[in-house]
Order: sequence, then structure tokens, then C-alpha cells
Amino acid sequence: MATHFDPSAAAQPGSGVFGLPHSPDEAHVVLIPVPFEATTSYGGGTSEGPAAVLDASRQVDLFDVETGRPYERGIAMLPESQELRDWNTQAKERAQVVIEAGGIHSGEAELLAAAKDVNALCDQMNELVYRTTQHWLDQGKRVAAVGGDHSISYGIIRAHAEKYPGLGVLHLDAHADLRVAYEGFTWSHASIMYNVAERIPGVKTLVQVGLRDMSQEEHRYIEDSNGRVHGFFDAALQNKRFDGVPWNRQVDEMVALLPQQVYLSFDIDGLDPVLCPHTGTPVPGGLSFPEAVALIAGVVRSGRTIVGFDLTEVAPDPEGSEWDGNVGARLLYKMIGWMLKSQKA
Repeated sequence: MATHFDPSAAAQPGSGVFGLPHSPDEAHVVLIPVPFEATTSYGGGTSEGPAAVLDASRQVDLFDVETGRPYERGIAMLPESQELRDWNTQAKERAQVVIEAGGIHSGEAELLAAAKDVNALCDQMNELVYRTTQHWLDQGKRVAAVGGDHSISYGIIRAHAEKYPGLGVLHLDAHADLRVAYEGFTWSHASIMYNVAERIPGVKTLVQVGLRDMSQEEHRYIEDSNGRVHGFFDAALQNKRFDGVPWNRQVDEMVALLPQQVYLSFDIDGLDPVLCPHTGTPVPGGLSFPEAVALIAGVVRSGRTIVGFDLTEVAPDPEGSEWDGNVGARLLYKMIGWMLKSQKA
């Protein structure tokens, strides 16, 4: 770190994420921005999430009372890929044809062709995120992704599961994301955890927290998974809270199902939508900010290691309010801090 850097001073114009001066080569934590939201089926804007989080991060104080000084290890966000931006533009345009028709059920050639184009562009996005993650993991870095919609998580989870076979995914979300090729899109944001469970054998366990909006088929998928997928539904979590069960005891129960190495996949809509009002598919209920942080902290308290993570579905206010980016940036810093603390190195 540059000797003149003052962590208590205001961030300098043009500085890196959290106002830090590190290059990716210098940093221990490398963040991959993924401005991609091809299959967004309700509200849009998450492709602007990485930029909004980056902007807001420069307002975050770098000393954290829980995790100390994560910035000292070095944190850097890669530049946004223009290639990804271009693919996103193309894929959104083609996806719109399918979404407006309500999916590909009619079997019309035009819809099938559009869905095929979208799936091909999503394949390219997955491969780019996978290769980028792999590159930085090979350099000994800790790697995280900032989306974008939740579909962007596949490549980074795949790379981590190859490096840490048998890992568990702790998934915070309002939705189970276990739909099969939703609306005809193999790589839909609503299918991310189905694809992880079906295509990545290195993922041993999936623990989902905050679920409150899902199909009957998704619920059945959890029940039929023979303990590989565990769903902690928001209604049940809240009822226990109403009955006086302390949140940290509920966290202990969830974390106990995870193996030693844990990857966090956090969709911001797992939080109370008061905290993320412009996310694409907000659902009433969800975790408070302190509850979400306590969930991450509980992984570390248990002696488990957080090996990587993603934060997705942050969408800035089209009217210009920075609230969504602010919450996203602060959750991002907490995730980095606890990840580093879990490694005891």
C-alpha cells in the first residue's frame, strides 16, 4: 500500500473500490464486476449494480468494529469488461422477444431462436467469469463477483468448487432460484441454483436462507434432494423469532449444515426490500442488515472458512438516489472483512 494513504481521509477522486489505491496484482481480494442482466424478467437495472456499488464504496469507513481493517490486505475491483457490456446489450434485446411472449411455450421458431441466442451469450458470460476467477485464484487471491443479476454467479461458483471440492454454498435470497430453464433461458437468474446443484458436483451442500417466493416444483426439489439442499424459509425463521429464539441460535442451526469451506452467494433481495427498493424482484419480508451480517459472522464463529462470494441484484434508483448502492457497498465490505477473518492468515 502506498505509504501516503490515509484510511481515515476522504476518498480521492478516481480512486479504486472503497477509495483504496491497490492494483489487482497488489490486492489480496480481487472483485470482478459483472454488468449483465440478460434474463431479468421483472425490474431491470442490475447491470448498473457494479458501478453503483463502486461509487458508493468510496463513502464507507475503512475501520470496521467487527472485522478490524480488511483494507490492509488490499482490495481491488477489476475494470468492467466492455465485451460483457456488449453481450448484455445483445442478450437483453433478444430476451425481450421471449419475455414479452411469456416464454417459449408456444414453440414458435422466432422465440426458440431468440432463446437460443440468449443462452449462447450467457454461455460466453459464464465462461468469461469462470476464466477470470480461475486466473486470480491461481495467483493466490481471494475472489468475489459483483453483479449483475444472479445468473452471473455460475462461473465463479464453478471455479471455486474446482479449487475447493466439497464446498458448501450459503445462499441468501428471497427466491430459491431452482427453476429449470425459466422462460426458456437455460441460464436464467431464476435457475442459477438449479444449475449449480445439477452441473457442479464439487458443491456438496446448498443452504438457502430467507426464501419466501418460489414455485411448488422448487419446494419439491428441496424436499427431494436427500439433504443436499436445505431451505430456511422466511416465514419459519420469523416465527421462531416471534417465539423468542435468538437469531444467533437460528444461525448456528443453518451453519451446522455446511462443510468446512463455504462460498457465499448473496442476492440483495434476501434482505428486507426497504434496504434494496430497486432490486429486480423485491419481496416483502427478509433479513435486516444486522441479521445478514450475523449470518456471515456465524459461519466464521463456527470455525468454517469463507473461500469466496458473490453479491448480486443491486440495482440503483433510476431517479438518482444512492441508497441501493450504499447498502450494497456496506454489505460487500462486511463480506470481505468476515471472509478475511475466517482465514486466520
